Amino acid sequence: MNVYLPLKLFIMLLFFFLSFTAKAQNETPKDSISNQLNEVVISQNKKIFTNTNGNIKVDVANSIYNSIPNTLDLLSKLPMVQVSSDKEKITVIGKGNPLIYIDNQKAGLNDLNALTVADIKTIEIIQNPSAKYEAEGRSVILITRKFSKKDSFKTEISEVASFKKNYNNYLGFNSNFKKNKLELKANFNYNRLDPWESHSIDYQIPTAEIVSKYDVTADTKRKQFIFGGGLLYKINDDDYFSISINSKLQSDTFPINTITDNTNKNVENNVVTFTDNDSKKNFVNSFLNYQKKIKSIDAQIFTGLQYSNFDQGLWTEVNDNFNNTKFELTQIRDQKFQINYFSGRIDIEKKFKSEMKFEIGGLYSSANSKSDVAIFYNATNQNELSFYDFKEENLSGYTQLSGKIKKVDFSLGFRIENSNVIGKFKTDALPLLDKNYTNFFPKAQFTFPINSTKSISVNYAKSISRPNYSSLSQGSTYINPYFLYARNINLGPTIINEISANFQYHDKSVKLSFTQSNNPIHNSFSFDDQKNIMTFKDINFDKSSAFSLDFTLPFTYKFWTTTNSLIFVLEKIEDDSAVFLASKPYLYYYSNNEFKLPKEYSITLNFWGLTKQNTGIFETNSRFVIDMAVSKMFSKKWNCTLSCNNIFKNNIETEKFTINNINSKARYQVDNHEISISIKYSFGKIKETEFKQKNIDENENRIR
Repeated sequence: MNVYLPLKLFIMLLFFFLSFTAKAQNETPKDSISNQLNEVVISQNKKIFTNTNGNIKVDVANSIYNSIPNTLDLLSKLPMVQVSSDKEKITVIGKGNPLIYIDNQKAGLNDLNALTVADIKTIEIIQNPSAKYEAEGRSVILITRKFSKKDSFKTEISEVASFKKNYNNYLGFNSNFKKNKLELKANFNYNRLDPWESHSIDYQIPTAEIVSKYDVTADTKRKQFIFGGGLLYKINDDDYFSISINSKLQSDTFPINTITDNTNKNVENNVVTFTDNDSKKNFVNSFLNYQKKIKSIDAQIFTGLQYSNFDQGLWTEVNDNFNNTKFELTQIRDQKFQINYFSGRIDIEKKFKSEMKFEIGGLYSSANSKSDVAIFYNATNQNELSFYDFKEENLSGYTQLSGKIKKVDFSLGFRIENSNVIGKFKTDALPLLDKNYTNFFPKAQFTFPINSTKSISVNYAKSISRPNYSSLSQGSTYINPYFLYARNINLGPTIINEISANFQYHDKSVKLSFTQSNNPIHNSFSFDDQKNIMTFKDINFDKSSAFSLDFTLPFTYKFWTTTNSLIFVLEKIEDDSAVFLASKPYLYYYSNNEFKLPKEYSITLNFWGLTKQNTGIFETNSRFVIDMAVSKMFSKKWNCTLSCNNIFKNNIETEKFTINNINSKARYQVDNHEISISIKYSFGKIKETEFKQKNIDENENRIR
């Protein structure tokens, strides 16, 4: 049944309810913003890590982690969190891609890039998010910023010198100002980065008698300007208005060198490919929010608007040298991709004296993207032009009831989401994609206390994972005359069902969960025997399932604090196009150790690893990484940190699989061995703040 129209009416009624009840209020209510902030501002902990029902909270502001130069590098050091080598994807072990929230507000990768570590107070990894969080995620990374209520001013200046294969530099300014009812926040960062990467793929196509191998290296020169600002005006003790803008402007120049050995039947070719690339990625995100307390019904109402723009361009000149002859121009590729995103949201929260809380809300969002590709083929002196437009509208509503019955804590809720998708090439009369689908997402959680130190909780959740918008474009990357990396405009969403049980004893926990996914997205190959070109892209597989057993074990002894995570996973991925290899359990382990020493010295030893993974279709190698850092505070204004990441240079990842009768062995080398020196100077003081910028874009993490 198509519920798009009823949902739209539901949202309109909620906005009507807001305007009606707002007019009915005349009294000045008591302070409630501070009460609401109690839900999102986490008090200072003596330990860096705390654990509640498998949800791990990290005290960033009062630890050595505040010296890490950027937020994504910070996340990569946290338990269960994995950041891809290109920093375009975040996963939680056993949970897939998480939702990202800043101050209990929805955000995405671009917002993380625009957020300075100096502004972060705590980070929490939530394993079983309630229905209030979007159906998009099975886990939530909740980032809480530093806040103050006193009229004051604080500025922090930071400089990080990072030595990897090449030198990288991070320079940052972060400032906060509050006077009476007005609060301002601003940050600016300039990063000069030189990342390096290398990978190779060795593949065979027995049916076509093809054996091929290539090795790629890329050395990038990158400039990043990251800046943001926000204003909050407190109308009275309960009501506020806020506006916020953040942006990241990035430019890259990156020559790519590829050496290819290709045998097609009896024909052998050695090809050296040189591609000269210029790229830009510009992102702007803006918010306009209003919150009001309706005293007559004791309810809190929030409304907000959000607009985002992502603009990406890639210009490539390709030159090939066959069999040690000479370089000749092969192609010139000009690819442009742009997204415009708008969303409007309303949330209503009502608390009852019986410790019950009722929440209801809705969201409308619209995304429009344009993917334009122009390719000049030198051999034929011809141009190929392609213009693809994509539009997606989402309408969603949720309701949730939580509280306590006798001694049992519970949370029951559901979301309903309707999506309308149209994708069309400008030269086609009919759209390539024309989808309209509705999904229902129930969630439930019950916690049963055994005594004051022990409890058992059970959870059920249905969720969805949608591909990001750039994955749905027609862009591609030229590797060599026989190989392309490509996007897939036909990708569909993944539906996930999960059930779990958790046992908590003091601050230690053990959790057992089972997950089943339909249409999961993974890498795949396809071969065009007419053009003799292999294409590597993501596709929807048939299904996958996984059992996981998680142990979270923190300990403290005198000046030593350690937090340990062990996760045993048995994952099975299936698809008719792939050869099923084996499905065997693998182990993820993580340990953070902090030593508090006299004279404001702090030492951390952090290590994590993955054993060999056999997930049915894919086989990946084991990994083990050790990081170490020493920090010293001087006169409470200067902080100096010396860090060494991936001490033993274990930076090689391998992957094997067979899909569509194509055997592949891939090797990726990641530039993550690093020695860095961080210096921070701060002046002024802010203890708390009431700045509250709510991100109302539930799909913003897909804008990349």
